[in-house]
Amino acid sequence: MISQNLTQRQQMKILPQQIQWLHLCHLTTLELEQHIKTELEDNPLLQENRETEKESESKDGPTDFADWDEYGYDDIPDYKTEYANYFPAENLPERPIVQENNFQQVLKEQIQCQTEDVEKLKLANYLVDSLNDWGFLDIGLDGLAETISFKEKKWYDSEDLEEVLKIIQQLDPPGIGARNIRECLLLQLERLDREDKIITLATKLISECYDALTKKELKKVRSDLKISQELLREVLEFVGSLQLRPIQKSDNAEIIRERIVPDFVVTVDEDELKTSLARQHSQSISINHSWMLDMQKKMNEKDKAGKQYLKNKLQSAEWFLSAIQQRESTMSLIINAIVEWQKEYFLSGDMLKIKPMILKNIAEKVNLDISTVSRITSNKYAATPYGNILLKSLFSEGIKDTEGKIISTKIIQQTLEEAIAQEDKSCPLTDIELVHQLSQKGYKLARRTVAKYREILHIPAAHVRAVWK
Repeated sequence: MISQNLTQRQQMKILPQQIQWLHLCHLTTLELEQHIKTELEDNPLLQENRETEKESESKDGPTDFADWDEYGYDDIPDYKTEYANYFPAENLPERPIVQENNFQQVLKEQIQCQTEDVEKLKLANYLVDSLNDWGFLDIGLDGLAETISFKEKKWYDSEDLEEVLKIIQQLDPPGIGARNIRECLLLQLERLDREDKIITLATKLISECYDALTKKELKKVRSDLKISQELLREVLEFVGSLQLRPIQKSDNAEIIRERIVPDFVVTVDEDELKTSLARQHSQSISINHSWMLDMQKKMNEKDKAGKQYLKNKLQSAEWFLSAIQQRESTMSLIINAIVEWQKEYFLSGDMLKIKPMILKNIAEKVNLDISTVSRITSNKYAATPYGNILLKSLFSEGIKDTEGKIISTKIIQQTLEEAIAQEDKSCPLTDIELVHQLSQKGYKLARRTVAKYREILHIPAAHVRAVWK
């Protein structure tokens, strides 16, 4: 029986242009420049402006001689034009910088030898870039899958990333790509000889008795493994020889920071903060109207396809320019709001003066959506007098101290890390002792909160640190 029903429902759809604009917001400066090059190749109505570059070259660069007569009969003595053998200290020529690969670049080179699948290479490079300075993957695969799906405009799930992560975890150094200390230890043990009795027991210890080990329940561990106390001591000594972190922080981290291309510039001028974008991309491209007029003259009146092609390309070019301008204006609004919020920190460079700040604070200040603020600040760096700063690192929640002031959790974590670094390694500080030390500095925290911050910093418990001393 045929019947008709009248229904009414609401749907929210996002325009393709809005998706593309959000994608532009997420791009870093280098990624945007590559995207602009792609658009210049695809759209003939877009052109790159080189007038400013030519003017700067003509002003700063050397001028060529017009002809041979001017060069041949020049009155300047030869000794002034010859290449100097010696230079004053202030005029020394620039020395070439030695290229040093960071561990991400080394991993990417190893991945290319492991697989030729383009999709897997793309996902692997994305995961490698998501590793922290210690080589851990401390971001959930679900969140990473959602981010790369939005970025690549293609759906990926956590299972796809899990498959690629297993490939990364087989690379050097052992333990790379681990999500926690336990997985890091297991990955190192997998590389060793499984026939060795100590290695077999160590693998069983970490995989089956890790919780009991972290609680220092050695009697339970010995009963579960069914081994003697002497043999357990040998196993613990062997486990203590393993690395707790895949990458050991060194001076290389400082070198990597210097290679970062910043997106913003923050300067201090007589106690006043000034912000700007590192590069103005909206001024570097424009619409090629002369080419469009030439094409219109060559077309016949009946050439509807050609006219429609020009119309579509013109609309695309105008939208692209407008999107870049909107991106830059949004970036300026957000960086100004962040600098104003963290004014004391940017004036002094003291990490202890970072105020609690969440995305919602900046979103309300600039009257934008939280997701827009998140994309603008994601993977973006600001060049300051104190070095390059990742904007995301300035966002943190706050906790009240004993005086009633709200302190950023970043400061508390830094204080906690310094306290653990200065402890007696033969008798590490327990979480309760760390609570007492932090309370003496004015930070009143619960033991669970200290344990949570310690796990965020990838620092094991006190009895585990005593084993791995």
